[in-house]
Amino acid sequence: MPQSEYIGIGQINGPFILVEGATDAFYEELVDVRIPGGKIRRGRVVSLSEKATLVQVFAGTDSLIPSTTRVRFLGKTLEVQLSPAIMGRTFNGLGEPTDGCGPVFGGKRVDANGMPLNPMARQYPKDFIHTGISAIDTLTTLIRGQKLPIFSGNGLPHNQLAVQIATQARLMSSEDFAVVFAGIGIKHDDAEFFTREFSEKGRSNNIVTFLNLADDPVIERIATPRMALTAAEYMAYELGMHVLVIITDMTSYCEALRELGVAAGEVPSRKGYPAYLYSDLASLYERAGVVRGINGSVTQIPILSMPNDDITHPIPDLTGFITEGQIVLSRDLDAKGIYPPIDVLTSLSRLMKDGIGKGFTRDDHPGVASQLFASYSRVQDVRSLAGVVGEDELSKTDKQSLTFGEFFETRFLRQGKDEDREIGLSLDTAWSLLGALPKGDLTRVSLDEIREHIKE
Repeated sequence: MPQSEYIGIGQINGPFILVEGATDAFYEELVDVRIPGGKIRRGRVVSLSEKATLVQVFAGTDSLIPSTTRVRFLGKTLEVQLSPAIMGRTFNGLGEPTDGCGPVFGGKRVDANGMPLNPMARQYPKDFIHTGISAIDTLTTLIRGQKLPIFSGNGLPHNQLAVQIATQARLMSSEDFAVVFAGIGIKHDDAEFFTREFSEKGRSNNIVTFLNLADDPVIERIATPRMALTAAEYMAYELGMHVLVIITDMTSYCEALRELGVAAGEVPSRKGYPAYLYSDLASLYERAGVVRGINGSVTQIPILSMPNDDITHPIPDLTGFITEGQIVLSRDLDAKGIYPPIDVLTSLSRLMKDGIGKGFTRDDHPGVASQLFASYSRVQDVRSLAGVVGEDELSKTDKQSLTFGEFFETRFLRQGKDEDREIGLSLDTAWSLLGALPKGDLTRVSLDEIREHIKE
């Protein structure tokens, strides 16, 4: 039941208002703020004390008059309406439909402020998720229940990669699979791109989309990933689906946290971000996983653009501590026209070893992946040497490494933006590249595998 209405506010500071005497309010409670003319803005309680309550107004505090503003506490937290009918729908950052198809009927309203999974309830992730992208499926394999971020930079094609993964991802089994896509602080043309691509590629009915635009209130950026994850948890744990959550761009989310923290007068930490950035990110990332005894699962791919391509920046740095690996996009590969420009040597999937090989992908997958890493790592050493002495002075083996490196980038890494490669084709392509190297250098694969896959 709504609580009593309070007339008059004590102070306005940026997006915050101070309400005195509201002793029965609680943390994260929703608030209606009535401005002159009868219009209502939604807010939430962000801080409590015996004397006053601090309320964050979603749409800002412009036009508020302290003496006449009315504040009503609603007695509930931020909620989202969920039912099986959300499949194929598009919502804004607060979970309100924006696709012109009307409200979501049936189902139930769920608190969007979810909790991380209980570690004791977790089951170890194992199953392979197909993305159709050779560099990911072969070398940084995505596992069902994993959280595997993509580290990108401004101007790199992470949005295109996000769409490709969202429209191509699937399990190898016939189990129900769906995608929840969340855009945080995105431009209008990016929002149109996402919507158009999902529709044209025929996967829109299998995708639930939450789009927070750059000109929407900052507070919506905080709510968007929580809305998306709450929808994913409902689909996974109540509808029994396996759900992949793609969130772009987590940098916009963290900058919104910093902006609101500064406005609230919080003591900043590294680069101005709030001291609780690690725990806040963990509260989102740790909502991914496989729960023992439940058929569904939640897998996460958060995408973040590293400011100035700095992987030591607080956002990628803290994200790397929480998640199980990372996929790093390379500006050098992008400059060469390689798509997707995935830097495989700085990328890794810590759960990969338990989701590939016999029973998951193909028996030769672990050995091939290890050999590709080793061989491409040597390519970088040879390229550095060639930059000093020149290619003409290189040995025959070194020149073969350079040839392998060129083939690896142009035939294995590079693929079309609509190209969906099966894991078998990716592994066969890898073997064709390894055939350009001396057999004595192939130390990570067995002799039987070499005889089977490399023809004389």
